[in-house]
Amino acid sequence: MKKALITGITGQDGSYLAELLLEKGYEVYGIMRRKSTLDYGNIDHLIGAEHLHLIYADMTDFVSLVNAMRESDADEVYNLAAQSFVATSWEQPLATAEIDAVGVTNMLEAIKLVKPSCRFYQASTSEMFGLVQEIPQKETTPFYPRSPYGVAKLYGHWITKNYRESYNMYACSGILFNHESERRGKEFVTRKITDAAARIAAGKQDCLELGNMEAKRDWGHSKDYVRAMWLMLQQDTPDDYVVATGETRMVREFVDAAFEALDIALEWHGEGADEYATNKANGKTVVKVNPKFFRPAEVELLLGDPTKAEKELGWEREIDFKELVTRMVLADKERVSHE
Repeated sequence: MKKALITGITGQDGSYLAELLLEKGYEVYGIMRRKSTLDYGNIDHLIGAEHLHLIYADMTDFVSLVNAMRESDADEVYNLAAQSFVATSWEQPLATAEIDAVGVTNMLEAIKLVKPSCRFYQASTSEMFGLVQEIPQKETTPFYPRSPYGVAKLYGHWITKNYRESYNMYACSGILFNHESERRGKEFVTRKITDAAARIAAGKQDCLELGNMEAKRDWGHSKDYVRAMWLMLQQDTPDDYVVATGETRMVREFVDAAFEALDIALEWHGEGADEYATNKANGKTVVKVNPKFFRPAEVELLLGDPTKAEKELGWEREIDFKELVTRMVLADKERVSHE
């Protein structure tokens, strides 16, 4: 049996990847941080699975990562652990750097020390493109991060490339564009939207407040994207790949799709900080812009070109934008009904 070690296993991507690898017959080891209260996050339903093992470790503690490599004897490591919320990176820039930048080096060093033949996947991000220099963005597009998160991730991306070229390690990065799911945390705008839409439809919330409605993102589903991660580590030679849908949508479009999935039609009024949306059926304001959610430096447009991944990996997405939003909304509707 192949053995895989997943950092960040309790998160959105970690849980879908764990399911995928277990289905493929892997022995799966997952890294968890020790907390005062036990929280399995998105893998709660997998606890007790015969081939799933959890190890307490931390990306900022090199010794714990060495121990995790020794205990797992991993053939593949998927580094998904991160402080992954862009807004928080301005409030906690040093913690973001320690986890998202230095943490990657810690993991690579642990692999080099314990099992240099192990294959390594680094979760890079479209936020590294930031102030985009080219549309669409592909593997050769210059980077210009616009947040402490994007800057830290760029270090992680380049240190992965550096170890590949310096030590002949099988190390690659997936430059993943925005990918969401029913397991997305509520601090992310997509889940904030779908949760609020479900609550408003159920009469448990009056209004949804958001920041920049004009921001454009390339949104896919996490389940499709973890499949691309696995494919990257099955190739003869390591390389970096953009994983995206090749389509871009405004935040406003995501909002429309979320309410539409609940049979609520919106009518938009005003612009900028004065923009709001009403429910066409009753005229009530259900969405409005709040300037406090504007970012210090906004990333206006992210649009990925997945041609290389599609051609070389044979990867293709199965869940389109409308299905993604609908799945998220219906999952939140179900949760809200049981509150």
